[in-house]
Amino acid sequence: LKPFEVLMIQLNSLKNNNEPYENAGIEQTWEFAHPSNKKITGPLGKFKEMIYSKNYKILINHESSEIITLNETDDKLVFKVLVLTKNKEKYYYIWQIEKVLIDGNFRNCWMTTSVSSPKYLGEVI
Repeated sequence: LKPFEVLMIQLNSLKNNNEPYENAGIEQTWEFAHPSNKKITGPLGKFKEMIYSKNYKILINHESSEIITLNETDDKLVFKVLVLTKNKEKYYYIWQIEKVLIDGNFRNCWMTTSVSSPKYLGEVI
C-alpha cells in the first residue's frame, strides 16, 4: 500500500469505528501503527484508551476529512489532516507515515509513526 492509502484506511476506519463491531476502526488503525510507535502507544488496550482521550476522540466517527501532503521523502511522508467533527468543529493533525526499515514482517511497509495533538480551527456552519 502507498502512504496515502494507509492514511485513508486509518481515517475511514476511525470514521466508521464500530463497523463491523465495536472499536473495529481503532483496531484497524492499530494494525497500521509503525513498530516504533507501538512501543510507545501499545499494547492495543492502551492504544484504545489513547484514542478515546481528549486529543484523539475527535477522530472517532468524524464527519469528513481532507488530506494535504506537507513533506515527502523516499521513506517518510508528513500530512496535514483536516477533520470535521459531527458537531461541525474543524481541527487538524500532523500525521507522519514512514516506511518500516527494520527487518521483520513489516519491512518496507508504510506505517504511522506519529500523530500530533489536534489544533482547533473553529466551527463550520
